[in-house]
Amino acid sequence: MDSIWLFIIIATVIVIVFDFTNGFHDASNMIASVIASRAMTPLQSVIVVGTFTFLGPILGGTAVANTIGKFVTLDQLPIKLSLTVVICGLFAATAWNFLTWYRGLPSSSSHALVGGLVGVVIISAGPEHVLWGLSQLAQGHITGVTKVLLALFISPLAGFWIGFIFQRVTLYLLRTASPLINRELRGAQWITTAGLAFAHGANDAQKSMGILTLCLLLSGDISEFVVPFWVILVCAISITLGTILGGWKIVRTLAFAIYKIRPLHAVNSQATSAGVVFMASLIGAPVSTTHVVSSSIMGIGASERAKAVRWAKAREIAVTWLLTIPGAALVAILSYSFLYMTGLT
Repeated sequence: MDSIWLFIIIATVIVIVFDFTNGFHDASNMIASVIASRAMTPLQSVIVVGTFTFLGPILGGTAVANTIGKFVTLDQLPIKLSLTVVICGLFAATAWNFLTWYRGLPSSSSHALVGGLVGVVIISAGPEHVLWGLSQLAQGHITGVTKVLLALFISPLAGFWIGFIFQRVTLYLLRTASPLINRELRGAQWITTAGLAFAHGANDAQKSMGILTLCLLLSGDISEFVVPFWVILVCAISITLGTILGGWKIVRTLAFAIYKIRPLHAVNSQATSAGVVFMASLIGAPVSTTHVVSSSIMGIGASERAKAVRWAKAREIAVTWLLTIPGAALVAILSYSFLYMTGLT
């Protein structure tokens, strides 16, 4: 039993680190447009984003945690093996977050987590221990990996087109406004930024909550998949600390490398992203805040002047998106293989 607790402690530490890197990554998604449009100082934006990111997981429910914690089925495996599998998947996702942060690329923590877990489960226990959700999809139910991948695929498309339409509509409504409207738009960003931060916390922190709750279930510490409050609190604190420290390399990428952001662009991007991410949280769909924010900025830029969008940077980001799942899966497989060969599994 003592060794099981050691596995739980290791899993908890890695969850905290993963959650921290998630917040570190995504801080830039929320504050980049605010800083680029000069609505807030960096300190003001970090305070607002940090506060509402913390409130998101506390008040946002556990629908996403339920989805993440149930798309792999490891309860039939030996306890140590099942916990080792989860730890390897977490390690891979965390390592991928560090790698993309170092390269200054807005990768997806959600993609990394899914790729890491699916990869290591297939190699260690077999594909039958992954809830793919294909048979349920034929019956009209969206669940498992299918639900996760559909959410991750559809959400950036929604961000792009909603941002595109939103920008067109607001440009029409403000066609006679004077430049003084920029002052009001900068003020509105205090609300839209807070909304985006809350939605981010409500969605992203729940992924870690789901994985840690899965570990507690596998170890027998809880009898059913119900997220304990201490897990919610730990994940809320971890992602908030990561958010406060921020990721300045990615701030530069999103704020200046895709499209030159004005106050109206910032408000529309924040409102669009907050709406998409929060609606996904309500239905238990894990999405990438990075994807949604990036695609909304592209959609807004394309709706105004498509030629002004720096599509080369957009392509670079898209390639990173495509590489994340197989890349994280490979890291997880290598991690598990190392432990297996050294007799630690």
